[in-house]
Amino acid sequence: MNAERDVRNGDAASATPMSGAGDRADGVTGEVAEGVTKERELGSRAPGFIKASRTLHLSWQVGVFIVGFAVVVAGIIMLPLPGPGWLVIFGGMAIWATEFVWAQLVLRWTRRKVTEAAQRALDPKVRRRNIILTSIGLVIIAVLVGIYVWKFGITMPWKIHE
Repeated sequence: MNAERDVRNGDAASATPMSGAGDRADGVTGEVAEGVTKERELGSRAPGFIKASRTLHLSWQVGVFIVGFAVVVAGIIMLPLPGPGWLVIFGGMAIWATEFVWAQLVLRWTRRKVTEAAQRALDPKVRRRNIILTSIGLVIIAVLVGIYVWKFGITMPWKIHE
């Protein structure tokens, strides 16, 4: 909490709880510099001359939507195929977020959830549990492979001796 006085009106500065990643509790993100949050405003990030003309701005939005849609579709195609599917999908969302508020809110929510999951994963109790479960799983797989090899032996799919 920030207890410093605001120079302009002498009132205490409003203190909004922050998480470790610079996100406020109300979901607004921004860069943190010495306890002060610089909020990134929602809305279009198009250049001023494009925003000045309604027709040009609408054309810009259509173009951004089409490019973002193509990138998201490519990411969805990459999910079952080789390639960084989720990364490409989030890239398409980032393209949409340059112009559309709903995409900015989705990205903020996603960033907050990923940060929370990373913090939970780094918790020593959770790490210990994950290591134990992974070790147990590897032992079970090793035992099953040993039983298979003992029962059926190892037969290579190729015949080198011929």
